[in-house]
Amino acid sequence: MKNYPLIGALLLFILTGTAPSYAQIVKPDSASHWKKKFIFNFNVNQAAFSSNWKAGGINSIGLNGSLNYKANYSKNRTTWDNELDFLYGFVDNDGQGFRKTLDRIFLDTKVGHKLNDKWDLFTSLNFLSQFSKGYKYNDDDTQDLISDFLAPAFITSAWGVEYHPAEYFKVRIAPFAPRVTILTDNNGRFDAVDPLRPYGVELGEDTRFEWLAFQLTADFDKEIATNLNLKWRYMLYANYETLEAKTIDHRLDLMLTARVNKFISVGLGGILVYDIDQDAGAQLSQAFNFGFRYSIQNYEEKK
Repeated sequence: MKNYPLIGALLLFILTGTAPSYAQIVKPDSASHWKKKFIFNFNVNQAAFSSNWKAGGINSIGLNGSLNYKANYSKNRTTWDNELDFLYGFVDNDGQGFRKTLDRIFLDTKVGHKLNDKWDLFTSLNFLSQFSKGYKYNDDDTQDLISDFLAPAFITSAWGVEYHPAEYFKVRIAPFAPRVTILTDNNGRFDAVDPLRPYGVELGEDTRFEWLAFQLTADFDKEIATNLNLKWRYMLYANYETLEAKTIDHRLDLMLTARVNKFISVGLGGILVYDIDQDAGAQLSQAFNFGFRYSIQNYEEKK
């Protein structure tokens, strides 16, 4: 039996031993034009069984972590919003080995010009990919490669207007949103996705450009109750040249986080993706987390 109890105990000691020095820290800086917020989450899941355990089970350990950083500037009519969002997790099941459970890289920057209290003109650039290889696991214990770092990756430039009726909610409407899809080493290694056009990129090519397209994004991030945060991001992307209902891409990321105390949190989240270039049906993922949370910011949240 792998030494999972020792690993679990060590991680628990690290978390509980250092926990009093971590918390949610607010350091107001009213003189700055920047609002900055950093959030880090780390979660552990572990199970172990003796060799004569009759109820059945499999030794396993799972880890996942997330990092989110926002730095938003506002002065007179000029705004500049930046976000970095990383997510990664894995599970190691005895006899099955290492398997990825969560993986996301998201970077976004936006420059805006205020028209009034609720509307801005804006231009933005965002990047979406993953850190490591992803596999489809088959019933015969084989596995097929379906993704990798920069395979795929999406870079989108959007131009339009933003509506922000409240600080915690905003909608971007971009009638012009060119996008490039990157698929490195597209030499047939993603046959499990599509043997001819994986992720919409022609076999043998590394990129696909969509110049005439529309993008809509909506972001919500709010304490909906005491110690309970709801965060979601919806993205819609439509290519004018191939426009019909089934070719419109949709992605929804959702996370509900409850703070148990200053340094322990519970989270329930999921991702829904519909992209006909990836799969004919909707893709779903779900995750439940219990672990350590640390955040620091230089402003007070509005109630």
